[in-house]
Order: sequence, then C-alpha cells, then structure tokens
Amino acid sequence: MQIDNLLENIEYGDKKPAIKIIVDNDFTKEIRIVFRKGQEMKEHKTSFPIVVEIVRGLIKFGIEGKPHNLKEGNIITLDPSILHDLIAQEDSIVRLTLHKSDQVSRVMNVIKE
Repeated sequence: MQIDNLLENIEYGDKKPAIKIIVDNDFTKEIRIVFRKGQEMKEHKTSFPIVVEIVRGLIKFGIEGKPHNLKEGNIITLDPSILHDLIAQEDSIVRLTLHKSDQVSRVMNVIKE
C-alpha cells in the first residue's frame, strides 16, 4: 500500500517543469509534472499509450500541431506515436500515467531538450 498526495510538497523548477514519480509499481507509473506559467515540454511522442490529467491550472496541449486548451479536471488519452507538446498558460500541475513498459527517463529527457 502507498499513499501520496499530488497537491502536497509542490516544488517548481526554475527553468523547466519539475517531475516527481508518485507511483511506480507492477501495474502503473504515475508522474506529477509541475509547470510554472510559460514552461513547456517540447513536441515528442511515446511508444505506449498515455493518460494526462490536468490537476490544477491551464495547459495548451498540442496534438500533431493542433492546440487544445485543457483546464483543471480535463483528462486526455493518447495512443502511441502521436506527436504532442504542453505549454503552461498558468502555474499548473499535471498527472501523467505511463504504461508499465514505458520509461520515466524518457519523460525526463523531454524536459532536458
């Protein structure tokens, strides 16, 4: 059993979004990504399906070049190999659910670029 809270101990990155692994078990990987207004994750794609939930804030979520404004409470699912990007329109918290076979290091590499 594990209990954690997406809204506690929030730490913002100075120049890039801050990533924290919340759950990494036999079933799933849950990641919290904290954005300051204007921070982004440049266009990228995954090899596995993902689920993205906007926990707090407003994110411009680009899907193959088409922007979608996602607000608190919105959930979006993406199939593998779909190009997407995220830009925080205000300070935001995002929950990313990865397939168990996906790698957290892949997500970390996206914010390093």
